[in-house]
Amino acid sequence: MPILADQHMHSSFSADSQAPLKDMVESAISKGFTQINITEHNDFDAPPSEKYPEGAWDLNVDSYLYDLLNLREQYKDKITIGFGIELGLQECCFKKNAVLSHSHEFDFIIGSIHMVGGVDTYDPKFFEGRSVKEAVTEYYESMLRNLKQFTNFDVLGHMDYIARTVPGGEAAYNSMDYKNFTDEVINILLENEKGIEINTSAIYKRGMHEPNPCRDIIKAYKDKGGEIITVGSDAHKPSDIGLAFDKAYEILTDCGFKYYSVFKDRTATYVKL
Repeated sequence: MPILADQHMHSSFSADSQAPLKDMVESAISKGFTQINITEHNDFDAPPSEKYPEGAWDLNVDSYLYDLLNLREQYKDKITIGFGIELGLQECCFKKNAVLSHSHEFDFIIGSIHMVGGVDTYDPKFFEGRSVKEAVTEYYESMLRNLKQFTNFDVLGHMDYIARTVPGGEAAYNSMDYKNFTDEVINILLENEKGIEINTSAIYKRGMHEPNPCRDIIKAYKDKGGEIITVGSDAHKPSDIGLAFDKAYEILTDCGFKYYSVFKDRTATYVKL
């Protein structure tokens, strides 16, 4: 059966989306989804830029929750709306993230590595002056340092996020070159009973052939005993909700998964594929 729960999406409460939260909910309903988790961005200490001023990535959780609760009541007979957040993990922000993650009764927390050494890997300057392998290695080393000190999240977001932006594109990135790192990441996740997601946005936004993480990493997670896996479009506008979920379904079944996960009250339930 199709995947009917999108566990990763953003609205105008996130700095990089202009979509009203109500529009995201109504789009999910129109596409037949029965459950969604809204996962607004929070990236403490994100460097300011011309597009995003200082503090732009600090989520106003109270305003977000107020709107979400109103929409949850309005559409309670049509869809389940989860209260989630995507925490940007940085070594300088462990304490801030710890406080925020305990400050509200979230349904779902995604932990994601966007920035390394204060630079977003989307920024071309992250790759300046070094090889792709050196840059990607630093990304994974940072991920491991983060995970060894902070695990108050439910799934690790788009594990190989950096694959989206490496100079040379997909042809320049081979996940097997970094298997020692990704295997160690998976081991830490399993030790702490954390999951991963299949994030489909690289497919429909960037024309890539693989989601994040790629099939090899998903298969390795399954082979090591991993069972908690969510599916998220990472939609930032209503039309993107649920895109490339057919590809996610194919990868899940091919890797041996019988279920995907849906979160409520920070607890995973399992939905048969």
